[in-house]
Amino acid sequence: MDTIVALSTPLGRSGLGVIRLSGGASHAIVNRLTAGDVDLEPRRATLAGIVDPATGEMIDEAVVTYFKAPHSFTGEDIVEISCHGSPVLLRRVIDICLHLDARLAEPGEFTLRALANGRIDLSQAEAVRDLIDSNSIAMTRQAVRQLRGEFSHRLQPLKDRLLDVIIVLESALEFVEDDLPDAQTERLGNELREVSKELGRLASTYKAGKLLREGLRVALVGRPNVGKSSLFNALLGQDRAIVTEIPGTTRDQLHESFTIRDIPVSLIDTAGLRETVDTVETIGVERARRAMADADVVVVVLDAAEEMGAEDLEVLEATRELNRIVAVNKTDVATGEGLAASLAETGSLVVNISAKTAEGLEELQEAIVGPFSPEDVESSGFLVSDARHHDLLRRAKDEIDSSLPLLEQGTSEEIVLVGLHNAIRYLGEITGETTTEDMLTRIFQTFCIGK
Repeated sequence: MDTIVALSTPLGRSGLGVIRLSGGASHAIVNRLTAGDVDLEPRRATLAGIVDPATGEMIDEAVVTYFKAPHSFTGEDIVEISCHGSPVLLRRVIDICLHLDARLAEPGEFTLRALANGRIDLSQAEAVRDLIDSNSIAMTRQAVRQLRGEFSHRLQPLKDRLLDVIIVLESALEFVEDDLPDAQTERLGNELREVSKELGRLASTYKAGKLLREGLRVALVGRPNVGKSSLFNALLGQDRAIVTEIPGTTRDQLHESFTIRDIPVSLIDTAGLRETVDTVETIGVERARRAMADADVVVVVLDAAEEMGAEDLEVLEATRELNRIVAVNKTDVATGEGLAASLAETGSLVVNISAKTAEGLEELQEAIVGPFSPEDVESSGFLVSDARHHDLLRRAKDEIDSSLPLLEQGTSEEIVLVGLHNAIRYLGEITGETTTEDMLTRIFQTFCIGK
């Protein structure tokens, strides 16, 4: 297999930039890069001068680390070169490696080689991507657990039990002329029920896992000048949105991310909802309406110092069928008692806040994540967070559930086995034993180049 090279650290200036090579020629390429002056020992970092073999010019002084096959991430010879983090310098070193017969790695190709060489399975490979992409401590923990093989270890006993049932039925199909004894049929049925139950339990963790992985989209909406941008800044803890007393200051959406109780939240500050002849503001209002429709939670902001007007009522009507929270803002200057009676009739969850003093912000945050956040996210153990894994778990469970009544009705083993073989194939797709090449290509295209 040819030797690949890529930058494994983010683009841009930094203290260090790491270039990674993997393949049989890695050692030889680095030997030429260092002019043969360094004796690389496996798993030992060595300070070395990096030179251009074509001119002999000294390029940089770097730390070079050699990982000898098969005891490396990819299972091949790997060399990591930690240079100074100048983009121009790093590009030059990579170009030299390319001239020395390496080729630029495809997205996720290092991890794909680790999968191909049996260093990890597919669910662990996907955990590498999830760990890099994680945007909360809780998601990082889940990705690390999957990377360490916890998901695979939970699936393996289930696959073994399912295979045991398949073997019995296959043997009966080949060697037993009579029907299986009732006691054996009952035992096999109980075994399948237990496997199905455990698959269902794993699949049921997807709601919490998806929440940690994808988070919530929360849109702040309301008429102009009720304090949406002030609330946006207060929730983020920084002055991200421009705040003025001029209505219509926010013309377009602002998006920022933060976390509440380890749940990622994508917060959207929208343009004030009102009728306007201003072309730019009209576009902003239309985008605000789309954001409302796409959001998981809509926070309608009202002004405690003013009675509800026609524009407020229109916003409340437009969000009546949505997952809505009403935030009565500016309670530092008014009690909002005038709004209480009107809001009571809407049946909305109402939170009194002050974006200026931060009063009520914690209550608002709890109201945002409360309906979505299982109380036992951290105590429930491993969570399925990938939609592909969830789909395959459900498919495997459904196949087992459809085979159970056939088994109990004394249907031919050959027919019962169809669903069970499908179930074992679906479980194999999670860990990569039965995954097609097209599916692998789609999965690894979502990885960064240097991983």
